[in-house]
Amino acid sequence: MIRPLLILAIAVSLLAPSAEAASKSPSPNSKISNVKRTPASKSSIKKVAVTKKPVIKKRTATKTKQRTKSKLSPSPSPKWPPKGFKSNAEVYAKIPTAKELISTASNSAILTRQLAQRIDGVPICEKYSCGAVQLASLNGCTWWEITATLVGEVSAEDKTIRSFGTIRTLVKSTAPKQIATVLLISQEPLEFKHAVTDIAANCHHDATSEKIPSTNYTQSGN
Repeated sequence: MIRPLLILAIAVSLLAPSAEAASKSPSPNSKISNVKRTPASKSSIKKVAVTKKPVIKKRTATKTKQRTKSKLSPSPSPKWPPKGFKSNAEVYAKIPTAKELISTASNSAILTRQLAQRIDGVPICEKYSCGAVQLASLNGCTWWEITATLVGEVSAEDKTIRSFGTIRTLVKSTAPKQIATVLLISQEPLEFKHAVTDIAANCHHDATSEKIPSTNYTQSGN
């Protein structure tokens, strides 16, 4: 089962302690009256005021530590559809810039290995004309089939644009909304400044007996 085809054209916590202050609550001065009776003829009352020192009850200051729990918000879901992608039904695609490709490679071991391939001691995409495409599917794919055409001027003298060959690349499965970056490698010398164009991507949901991953370049007959 093949999902709709998408075609793109390019020219190459804090702790917040709060303390309850110690409060001193001395008991009020207590007055004690001693009454001494004398004979009636000499009746007099002497009041002796005895003052007691106030008893100060020491209250240990208590600190109530309030822990402020930080609520960690979950990471936001990747924006969908991805910015800059074109779509056709469930299939999304974008041609990355050179800067975006380098940035992606820094986080992708697979892409880094691809770019590190050498032909005659030269990095593959410094020897041959290459293209790239970023792909994603809303529902995921069992495997991808990407095709593209290599075009350029006939010669330095003849500026006529013609097709030099076609690239067919197969890549492994992707999960729903997973973005895959695919290199499209020709076998035409980079010095001729050919361009990879007419990129078409098929998202397959059936099985295949073909080798994955793989890439093939077929030169044009004309």
